[in-house]
Amino acid sequence: MMGPAAGAPHPLHDGTVTFAAPLAMLCSTASLPRRSVSVGATAAAQLRIVAGIRVPQQGPVSEPVAAAAGTRNSQKNLPERDDIRSAAATKKSRRVFLLDVNPICYDGARPNLHSFAHWLSLFFSQVSLRDPVIAVLDGERGNEYRRQLLPSYKAHRRRFSTGGPHRAELHVSDVLRNCHVPVVKVSGYEADDVVATLADKVLQRGFRVVIASPDKDFKQLISEDVQLVMPMPEFGRWSFYTLRHYMSQYNCDPSSDLSLRCILGDEIDGVPGIQHVVPGFGRKTATKLLKKHGSLENLLNSAAVRTVGKQYAQDALNKYADYLWRNYKVLSLRRDANVFIEKEWLSERDTCSDSAVLSNFVKKLDEVPKHNERYVPSR
Repeated sequence: MMGPAAGAPHPLHDGTVTFAAPLAMLCSTASLPRRSVSVGATAAAQLRIVAGIRVPQQGPVSEPVAAAAGTRNSQKNLPERDDIRSAAATKKSRRVFLLDVNPICYDGARPNLHSFAHWLSLFFSQVSLRDPVIAVLDGERGNEYRRQLLPSYKAHRRRFSTGGPHRAELHVSDVLRNCHVPVVKVSGYEADDVVATLADKVLQRGFRVVIASPDKDFKQLISEDVQLVMPMPEFGRWSFYTLRHYMSQYNCDPSSDLSLRCILGDEIDGVPGIQHVVPGFGRKTATKLLKKHGSLENLLNSAAVRTVGKQYAQDALNKYADYLWRNYKVLSLRRDANVFIEKEWLSERDTCSDSAVLSNFVKKLDEVPKHNERYVPSR
């Protein structure tokens, strides 16, 4: 559930948010300009402009309020209730970033840890700033659950030697932890499933969620309180992707996104769509049916008892219902990973060491021959 071509964001940009990348920060990859200034040095310069947040100080209680203290509807309690509402509003306005690590370890389709350093530096200095960040990696045997449902699932992905991915994962994890970012990895779960689980838990704590990933699978989670921020290699920056962008691009609610992908499939992940067995059943037909019925479940239930569309679509939905339900199980993000959010994970992140950690990491990468650098945690 990842890859460089996994659904680029809509060209619209949220009013808060896209940032141009300084050329000096770009790492030396085939598609990016050469580094003339270290990633760490540039990140340090940018991090110095980050401002803190000032909370207004509450004034003293007025005399009339104090005089009415004995009544049942005492106004003395109003400031306290206001404080509670204010604290809740402040908490809800705070963001927690969930960083899907594996996709940013690629330069195009090529594994490249310079790419990880580049995108992480931009992410820290221009996107997350001091907001809390939780990084997520794929667990061992993470895709076995989906492989049992569909053997072709990610079967075409490149495999790496046993030693390479492990060493790369250690390097990546060390960099993140040294930048005060907790790293989560759950055996038997892909990173996507852990991110979905964490998103639910963070929302329950009253925070907003921003998922940092180019993976289109996360579009099924978009809401008023959940948005994406995607790396855009063609522009050298991260770009936010919100509910407004989704509605503008697809003209439908994100709740239909999963159902649409179940019908159309996902070639990148090796999930075939219904058009492979019914060539005339494409995006236009699927979108029209889902707008009317809302979800794959409603559509299949309706098709089983009455006519829902043209005859070829009706026949396809009844004949390949099991096929579509299998796609649903494969493409749905699981939200039952055994992960607990520590209280400190939701605190303001200490950014003081970002510059030094990233600069040292890039320096070590530059000392390694290029052919030894090409390993990265596999998905």
